[in-house]
Amino acid sequence: MNPNPANRGKKMLPFLLLLLLFTLASTQPLTSTTELTALYSLRSTLGLRSRDWPRKTDPCSAWRGVTCRSGHVIGLNLSGLRRTRLGRTNPRFDVDGLKKLSRLEFFNSTGFALPGPVPVWFGSELSRSFAVLVLRSARINGSIPYSLGLLGNLSVLDLSGNLISGFIPTSVGILTKLETLILSNNELIGSVPAQLEDLHGLKDLNLSRNELSGLVPDFIWSLGLQIIDVSSNNFTGVLPDSVQTGSNPNVSTAVFNLSSNLYFGSVSVGFQMFLQRFGVVDLSSNYFQGTVALDDKSRNQSVGLNCFRNEPNQRNPIDCKGFYKERGIAYDGPSTPPPSSSSNGKKKSQLWKYILAGVLGFLGLSIILLLFIAVYLMRAGARTADQRGIGIGPVSSEITPPPPSRALSENKSNNREVFSYDKLILATSEFSDTNLIKKGHSGDLYSGVLESGFSIVVKRIDLATVKHDGYVAEVDLLAKASHTRLVPFLGQCSEKENERFLVYKYMPHRDLASSLYKEIKSEEEELASLDWITRLKIAVGVAEALCFLHHECNPPLVHRDVQASSILLDDKFEVSLGSLSEVCAQEGDGYQNVFTRFLRRSQKPDHRTSDQGTSGSPAPTCAYDIYCFGKVLLELVTGKLGLSGSNDSTTIDWLNHTLQCISLYDKETLTKIIDPSLVLDEDLTQEVFATAYIAKTCLDPKPSRRPLARYVLKALENPLKLMRLYSCSNSNSVRLRSTSSWASWNGAFFGSWRQSSSDVTLRRSCTVRSQESLGECSFSRKRHSTEIFPEPLGNAFGDEDLRERN
Repeated sequence: MNPNPANRGKKMLPFLLLLLLFTLASTQPLTSTTELTALYSLRSTLGLRSRDWPRKTDPCSAWRGVTCRSGHVIGLNLSGLRRTRLGRTNPRFDVDGLKKLSRLEFFNSTGFALPGPVPVWFGSELSRSFAVLVLRSARINGSIPYSLGLLGNLSVLDLSGNLISGFIPTSVGILTKLETLILSNNELIGSVPAQLEDLHGLKDLNLSRNELSGLVPDFIWSLGLQIIDVSSNNFTGVLPDSVQTGSNPNVSTAVFNLSSNLYFGSVSVGFQMFLQRFGVVDLSSNYFQGTVALDDKSRNQSVGLNCFRNEPNQRNPIDCKGFYKERGIAYDGPSTPPPSSSSNGKKKSQLWKYILAGVLGFLGLSIILLLFIAVYLMRAGARTADQRGIGIGPVSSEITPPPPSRALSENKSNNREVFSYDKLILATSEFSDTNLIKKGHSGDLYSGVLESGFSIVVKRIDLATVKHDGYVAEVDLLAKASHTRLVPFLGQCSEKENERFLVYKYMPHRDLASSLYKEIKSEEEELASLDWITRLKIAVGVAEALCFLHHECNPPLVHRDVQASSILLDDKFEVSLGSLSEVCAQEGDGYQNVFTRFLRRSQKPDHRTSDQGTSGSPAPTCAYDIYCFGKVLLELVTGKLGLSGSNDSTTIDWLNHTLQCISLYDKETLTKIIDPSLVLDEDLTQEVFATAYIAKTCLDPKPSRRPLARYVLKALENPLKLMRLYSCSNSNSVRLRSTSSWASWNGAFFGSWRQSSSDVTLRRSCTVRSQESLGECSFSRKRHSTEIFPEPLGNAFGDEDLRERN
């Protein structure tokens, strides 16, 4: 008979009233000033973001992970929360604010990094009603404090997935209300404390993946646990013959896992009956012997890699015999591997072996034949190159990376990490404007921090606006060519259909364009410039990168975008060359063909046209990289920002005028183009002069007259030697205009650079010294010049200096 609806409504009324009261209590604002102060302290020390814990709002209703009851905080869940950028730089276990939350019942920090040990005061200072402590995968280290045993109401203790070491404290046995104990995936050692016998309410025990040893106490089997997981440890011994079973768990969800230990002996009939209480049984990777016959109720059972006689997939009998012999125990396992299921199966297996051997043999012969053909073609190509006389100098004996291939598979990681899009979204704060470094022609650059705290830079490439070939070439080069002077490549992401993402290591000093001058926070807001030693170090680093591309790669690779913004600097100002999307193999033999040179003979050499290809873009030749590097050197010498990244008419005019002031025989005019912020002694001054001369040779209008990268590197590594080779000594009776000796000229220089800015501006024209003012200065060209530069002095320094010398 159906009950009366009216009576049923009266019975439901008290329940609805209780539910309403509980709802009102849970939504009541935080009333305790002490607890509010504690929450703000946690917000600051943990570095939580304002979007998760916003200021000037009620924590009980607006803060994520904060649970309240009756105006008091009873729970904190940090799982899923993120730190601010500043908080991620130095995360630590700093939760002292929990002491003031007098009614706290649970604390969950799953996946939220709290590096450091669990505080000793956790047991003594937390609320007596505290019941749940979950610190899973929180990067905790140290040992488990003994004081946790003082949390008398604790029902759940989960410290899994950390770096906790030491022993399991015996105080855990005092937690008589404990129902779940999970200490897996740590570095715990020792044995299981006997005090755990008093945990009669325990349902789940997980001690897997530690370094625990000894024997699992027999009382563990009789506690009536729902989950027993002690796998992947060093437990050893024999199982008991019988077990006094406690309450029967739910068979469908019960788990028993003893795998990957050192248990041996037989599994008695009594213990097999005990195992029937579990839905999942795993005894694999031990040394059990004899026979085993688990009941069919154990729907998911695994007994492989043991020494059983009646089971397949067991250990090699030789290993089993050796294990038992070491322990002086009688061996009762198989003496030979178990036979195959049938003779037909054996015949089929042998037939497949023959077929597989034939296929592999055919493939092997084909590969050998292809290798012979490839070697023959490579040698033939090398002989052809030698006959044409287009050697590029000494090549490294190491295996050089192949040229960029347009057929590279975008999913091939080449030992680099394949990043997920969600991971990059998390690292870059959803590619926010605050993380944007700059917008580049090959993609936008964003700074980011991975969950591990490692700083990265992500290049976001829009395939609708950026050439796909450039992206493929850059990935191919970075994946195959490993060199300290190329930007450190970490991996890529290609999950998006119209976007690609390249991930690099973050360079603290970013690039040369932003590091040459930096603002210093002072009353005058001055600019601090790089000293000359650092500038020369950067120049040498770029030259080493170009040497790798031009001389160690086969065929030579051309960067085509050498400028200050592509020169990346780490915390020690070591160079890594970036902006590799334009890199390609050098066309032909690196020089213009006869027809092209014939057409250009009638044209006046010009910096804007001498290196342009037929389409107006930079021709892929190593000489073009040297020209661009010359502008970088001049930018380091003069301090003129933006020089290397500009090709407008104003920059070209300034460049032509400045190059006229770089002369071996009139250093007084050369001093006026040097960056006035540089503080130089005599030796450093000579290095600056030498670098200016090298820049001039690199900026020769005729590409064939520019030095190779390896000669530029040699000159930059020995700038003082270069000056000694090309300077006239007093014994040669050389008279410098307006100075009688090197010392007087040097003194005049040091007196001039300290004057006002109007005195260090460039003169509109730099007069060339006449032949009469040079005196009799002799040079041994073949003996000295070829040691640094591969060409005669006239070709190296330009026609103007050649006229002066003659």
